[in-house]
Amino acid sequence: MPQGVPPLEWTEDALALRQFTFDFWFEHRRPPSLMDAHRTLGLNRQAIVQAYKQLELGLVVTVDQSTQNCNLLKAPPFASFPTLYQMYVDDQFHSFIGCAHEVLGASAAPQVQDKTLRFESACACCFAPLTLTLRNFEVLDSTPVVPLIHVTESPWYWLNSDMISMCDVTNFVLDEEHGARYERMQGRRGVYFTLDQAREYVRFVAEARIWDYHWASMSLDPAAILQRMQDFGLDVSNWLP
Repeated sequence: MPQGVPPLEWTEDALALRQFTFDFWFEHRRPPSLMDAHRTLGLNRQAIVQAYKQLELGLVVTVDQSTQNCNLLKAPPFASFPTLYQMYVDDQFHSFIGCAHEVLGASAAPQVQDKTLRFESACACCFAPLTLTLRNFEVLDSTPVVPLIHVTESPWYWLNSDMISMCDVTNFVLDEEHGARYERMQGRRGVYFTLDQAREYVRFVAEARIWDYHWASMSLDPAAILQRMQDFGLDVSNWLP
């Protein structure tokens, strides 16, 4: 998935599949298959696969294009594989969430408005348990500590293949000492967000992505992202020349 993709003009199939994918995942607590999409939308296999390819290029989903069934891997905030972020709705497991930033974003979705969500997670370096409670994009509680969000890869390297790598490097740590230990484990330097900084950083996506299915496609501009992080008060010196 290249950086700097120009804005896309969504096809009607892509718009329909976009809305269907999120609505289905929230309702059924799992990703939809091609069969599910066909039965609801009436699209044939080729039309579904081509729509998913367009949605991936516009940073809406991640699919495995090497598979004949175009396996759906991510539709942020969701991941179809196990992650360190488990979302519970009404005290029942709902889905795996893609990353620490998406924990915040998931609570802003229209399908869970006014619901209290519990997220079971852990520190990336030592797996000490963390439990966060959110409602309507607000953090109500974090036990046993309020963690930091630690990102261990510069935006200049995001999306070299797909969104999975970008989410993989975005994790909770108990504090900067644990973050430094994780950096030594991975051989990478990172940047820290407080939860308040992270919430404002993801707000423009969280409050639009699932609310508006005509929302324009996204593109990655590493320099602009770094500047935006600095505008929110983040120390990005580890990533600067």
